[in-house]
Amino acid sequence: MDGDTLYSIGDLARRTGLTVKAIRFYSDRGIVPPTGRSPSGYRLYDIDAVARLDLVRTLRDLGLDLPTIRKVLDREISLAEVASAHADALAVQIRTLRLRRAVLTAVARRGSTPEETDLMHQLAKLSEDERRRLIGGFLDTAFGGLDAIPEGAAVRQSMTPELPDNPEAEQVEAWVELAELSQDADFRAGMRRMAEQHAADRADTTRLRRDPVAAVRDQVRPALAAGVDPASPQAEPVVAAVTAQYAHALGRPDDADLRRRLLTRLETVNDPRRERYLHLLAVINGWRAPESLTPVLDWTIHALRARTPA
Repeated sequence: MDGDTLYSIGDLARRTGLTVKAIRFYSDRGIVPPTGRSPSGYRLYDIDAVARLDLVRTLRDLGLDLPTIRKVLDREISLAEVASAHADALAVQIRTLRLRRAVLTAVARRGSTPEETDLMHQLAKLSEDERRRLIGGFLDTAFGGLDAIPEGAAVRQSMTPELPDNPEAEQVEAWVELAELSQDADFRAGMRRMAEQHAADRADTTRLRRDPVAAVRDQVRPALAAGVDPASPQAEPVVAAVTAQYAHALGRPDDADLRRRLLTRLETVNDPRRERYLHLLAVINGWRAPESLTPVLDWTIHALRARTPA
């Protein structure tokens, strides 16, 4: 093909790989207008039609509609403007598809009812402000008004999920599950009890510098790794060290009342839903998965129950 020659639709079809029907369709809509007509009335095209058809095919593959393509070809709008707008629209579509995929994956995994499916779909569609209000309500219930916890603001921040603008499917699924969990009235009540117990410990003494659960973890971990039975005599020194440290922190005697208080504290913390919340939070925020405290807490609770009067 050269610049002075005119070509039939069949010639263009062989040159571009498009069908005659497709070229005629684009021609009828003014996207690739003919340069002239043959003596017998057939449409003829110049070499520029090849470039226009190649661009049309590319833009159609990228999802642009025909009116927009015509404006680009006629230079009514720039290709850069169209590409930017289309990329933004695709970003919204991708996010929507990820949300749908996450909901459907969760439905399939859980065997959810239609009512549960609708709830998950609504949670997945929440805006950033709506998500913050939802989680804010949960955190207000758990930690609101507890002035005895000076680090309360930091605790709230550490418990707040931040779903990224372009989340992965597993982050969306984790958000849906976390949002559902945060609305569980029994879980909310348990988190409130845990916060109140911590506040009571802080209010009773100025010497409590560390969360007792972290102290228990450090004391018990070696015994757990060594396979020590929590009800055995070999566990007695570990239990004594745990309760002595707690008693010292509170400035109280290491007696049955103190052990019952510690036991209650650990039983409240040892809620699998709390650990699940923290795991989901890490997925959403892109953090490293938290260490599971369940083995340590189970061991300590068992050991304390075996040595504490009812």
